[in-house]
Amino acid sequence: MRRLAVAKAVLFLGEPSLRRASAPVSSSELRSPIFWREMDLLKETLESFRAANGFGRGIAAPQIGINKRLIAVNLGDGPRLYVNPVILKRSRETFTMWDDCMCFPDLLVKVARHRSISIKYTDEKGTSQAWNDMELPIAELFQHEIDHLDGILAVDRAVGAHGADMTTGELLVNFPAQVVSRSEFEKQKALYEAAVDYVI
Repeated sequence: MRRLAVAKAVLFLGEPSLRRASAPVSSSELRSPIFWREMDLLKETLESFRAANGFGRGIAAPQIGINKRLIAVNLGDGPRLYVNPVILKRSRETFTMWDDCMCFPDLLVKVARHRSISIKYTDEKGTSQAWNDMELPIAELFQHEIDHLDGILAVDRAVGAHGADMTTGELLVNFPAQVVSRSEFEKQKALYEAAVDYVI
């Protein structure tokens, strides 16, 4: 299996700190030079991963070992930071998709997500913001990244808590309907895409 190039600081599935809930960022931290360095590192890691692998729209601070409620997202116009994002509303309607993650770049996992969400967050300037009724492509991304802030990985959404301590190989063997290697997915892409409601 071809290994994807991974940004230097990204932690992999099995790292205990990925399972910890992250602490909120205080208003005083927003003015701290240390926090600004952490924000820059998060943005740089996202852009490095995108450049090396051709995918990756978002990253959460816990993925680089910073257990703070901070995510960086690039929707095509450069990385933007979302501090202390909170989901305020979730649509009743859900959909299924094959999700991937920088923490397990050689896997895709079948998950269900809400079709739309509304969030509140603080921007880089410390201003409170809201983003209401996100469309599906953005909503699924923010659900994935906010899960990271609560110590939840996409693989947990796919296989439940009983798979939390499994290795990549064990997940592939024990959950073939929910977990697939990226190489296998690429070989039979049409088949796998037909098994879900939405494709990135």
